[in-house]
Amino acid sequence: MLSPFRRGPGRLTPRLAHQQTSDGTAVLLDVRETPEWNAGHAPDALHLPLSRLAAGASLPAATQGRPVVTICRSGHRSQQAAKLLTAHGVQATDVTSGMTAWARAELPVIGPGGSNGVIA
Repeated sequence: MLSPFRRGPGRLTPRLAHQQTSDGTAVLLDVRETPEWNAGHAPDALHLPLSRLAAGASLPAATQGRPVVTICRSGHRSQQAAKLLTAHGVQATDVTSGMTAWARAELPVIGPGGSNGVIA
């Protein structure tokens, strides 16, 4: 199977994104704003809001040299982030339908203090 990373910004299902980020194949980057992130996010995700990414903020060090899977609430901002990252030479893709679909797929979502999170 060809990796979606080789074709530029592709789209992954939540389950495939979870698999690739859980096994270390890629890094999950949540591009939602801080209040959304605080309400609930994937346990191993890193956080960098799209607004900061678009303004030129550096990616977290853990993403260096690794494929990045972006995620937001519904998939729109994460698709923008994947395109932006790809334009800057980063292997990037995004999660179709975002954290909403992630939660529907019954994948883990944590909130403050490690409690069960919600999608805001």
